[in-house]
Amino acid sequence: MPLRLSDRLAVLLGDQIESGALRPGDRLPTEAQLALAHGVSRTVVREAVHQLKSREMVVSRQGSGVFVAPPPLHQPLTFDPAVLGSVQSVVHVVEVRRVIEAEMAAFAAERATRAQVATMRRALRAIDAAAAAGHDGVAEDLAFHRSIGEATGNPQFTLLLGFLEQYLREGMRITRGNESRRRDFMEAVRLEHRAIVDAIAARDPALARRRAREHMAHSELRLIEGGIIPPPGKPNRRSSK
Repeated sequence: MPLRLSDRLAVLLGDQIESGALRPGDRLPTEAQLALAHGVSRTVVREAVHQLKSREMVVSRQGSGVFVAPPPLHQPLTFDPAVLGSVQSVVHVVEVRRVIEAEMAAFAAERATRAQVATMRRALRAIDAAAAAGHDGVAEDLAFHRSIGEATGNPQFTLLLGFLEQYLREGMRITRGNESRRRDFMEAVRLEHRAIVDAIAARDPALARRRAREHMAHSELRLIEGGIIPPPGKPNRRSSK
């Protein structure tokens, strides 16, 4: 799974900062200059700079531009985009989501309001509409899981999901692309999503946790059955290329 252009540019600029080629206080070239120098669009540049900001490597100054930030007192949480470019990383993302989203679902079952449950159900309808229109539904799927995070009442879950989305998006694009190839896969995902929301609406934390874990476990099984990843214990030929 090749790196996105924005990931490549973020890695390149991050390496320049960490090596000292760009020092704290140095001003980054403008969007237009970076786009021209690296042969990418300004959108790609903005996404790359956003990644650096999330890692506290650069800061924006209104009317002045983007500057290399001083070294942080605490090392921010980051995932290496180069590692996340492998097929095996999709499994790793599924495992991370299994842990986080199971507990989010349990907390949401304890704390969600009726309005928040209604938001989850609207998000499910949006996923269905995207699939019917032939879209991958990644943005809608992320919005659904984000609605569960918001229903926990814990803003840290929302912040964590916001950080993880830049890494989850590619993994979800693969899982949803795999699921869209088979009608039975798509229907299974719909039922699993609905079961999670029903458990949250029923205010049953244990059931919500179990449904979320089952959904993520089944996602991994669908990847295996779809030939995207190998069964446990077998070599991953795709990742060795």
